[in-house]
Amino acid sequence: MGKRILIVDDSSMMRKLIKRVLVNGGHQVIGEAKNGVEALDLYKQLSPDLVTMDITMAEMDGLTAAGAILAYDPNARILFLSNREGEKFRGQAAELSGIRLINKHKTEELLRAIETLPR
Repeated sequence: MGKRILIVDDSSMMRKLIKRVLVNGGHQVIGEAKNGVEALDLYKQLSPDLVTMDITMAEMDGLTAAGAILAYDPNARILFLSNREGEKFRGQAAELSGIRLINKHKTEELLRAIETLPR
C-alpha cells in the first residue's frame, strides 16, 4: 500500500519530478511545500506518512524544518533529498533521526528507501 507523502523542495521543477516518481511508484502526494515554514504548517494539517525534505532552502532550511516537525511529532518520518551528499549533511540528518539522505536525482533509490521504511 502506498504512502501519503508531503514533498518539500524549493524548486517547482524538482517537486514535479519527485511527485511523478512517487505517484508512478504507487504513492499519494498529499501536499507540497517550497520551504520549511510551509512544510511545518502542512505537516500539522495533513499528518503525512512521510516527508521528502530538501536541505537547502530559503526562509527555513530542511534541517531546521525537520527539527521543528520532530519536536511536534517525534514519530515523523523524514527522508532527506539533496544534491549535496556531503558528510556534513549526512551527519546532521542522522542526528535529527532522518531516515536517510539520498541524492534527489536517484529516483530508484528514492522508491527503494520508501519501500524499505520500518513500520
